[in-house]
Amino acid sequence: MSDNHTHTHNHGAHSHGHNANKKALTISFCLIAGFMLVEFVGGILTNSLALLSDAGHMLSDAVALGLSLAALIFGERAATLDKTYGYKRFEILAALLNGIALVALSIYILYEAIVRLSSPPSVIGKGMIIISAIGLVINIVVAWILSRGETKENLNIKSAFMHVLGDLLGSVGAIIAALLIIFLGWNIADPIASMIVSVLVLYSGWHILKDSVNILMESKPANIDTAEVKRAIKSIDGVIDIHDLHIWMITQEFLSLTTHVSVKNNSDRDLLLNQITEIIKQKTGITHITVQLEGLDFAICEHACDMKEGQVFIANGWRKPEGMCDSAWESMSAFVMTLSHGGGNFYDGWMKNEKSAMISCNDGFRPVSFLIEALDEDAD
Repeated sequence: MSDNHTHTHNHGAHSHGHNANKKALTISFCLIAGFMLVEFVGGILTNSLALLSDAGHMLSDAVALGLSLAALIFGERAATLDKTYGYKRFEILAALLNGIALVALSIYILYEAIVRLSSPPSVIGKGMIIISAIGLVINIVVAWILSRGETKENLNIKSAFMHVLGDLLGSVGAIIAALLIIFLGWNIADPIASMIVSVLVLYSGWHILKDSVNILMESKPANIDTAEVKRAIKSIDGVIDIHDLHIWMITQEFLSLTTHVSVKNNSDRDLLLNQITEIIKQKTGITHITVQLEGLDFAICEHACDMKEGQVFIANGWRKPEGMCDSAWESMSAFVMTLSHGGGNFYDGWMKNEKSAMISCNDGFRPVSFLIEALDEDAD
């Protein structure tokens, strides 16, 4: 058996983005939490469900931003012997909770809006439009701040951004509803605007929830084709086969890959390791890679040897008996040939039958022993 392995990773690129994310979350949290109180009071004074729903959404935003910030801070803790990947998954747990909150809040507001459709209450349009306009400005500023963070690579930041984007849409909906109430007297515009925004937020919340669950289930990234990775590795000269390929996400930006690769015995192992890791990086962008190389004998014995105790094989000269492991035959064929030509006494009298031999073949996991004896007649 022969094996080599390599492990490579690179975490240096995360530090700058990590600090930018913390700064963005801190500023955003302060802005959202402050205006949430203003919008809540305004919603009560104007009797606007759109404003109250937006204030409720902002409350969830403040909690979401605070949770995301705590997750970033907590995730900086170093790995330990018990938690070998550190606390990076805390960010995914925060995103999961944010996704659940988005879905739950959207369903609740949607229900309240449907109830109000049958009997829309009177709404103070002017107060509603002033507060909504201020809220829109606040949400645009916060969305811009968060967009400068890692909204594509970091699911935690993305979930916080989607919360704020939902608020921004809520503010737009509230302004449109306020204009319709002021100029047309359509009080029903308030619950309708709430319903539209709720559906949009529900859609984004569901995707955050689904992505979080996929990462916690250690699924592969959607943009990576496992079959294509296998084909690329097998295309390298010297590679025989690939098995136990695992690709998963620790977080959305921290991907891992491990695999076992069977190679020819006379291959340059160091060269193959470099070629395999480089082609994996090119195909997937993953830098946290572990590759174990296995020699041909290891691969044959591990996957092909299924002989049972007590089996009898009859050989005729150099011809391998049907059903015998290639590796075992390679070990014993010289003894078989010698016995078939009248030779024997391999062990200076140790075997009672001089026309016999005892040999072993190691299949990589269990030693297999064979008793070889010469027959008086030819094999069929």
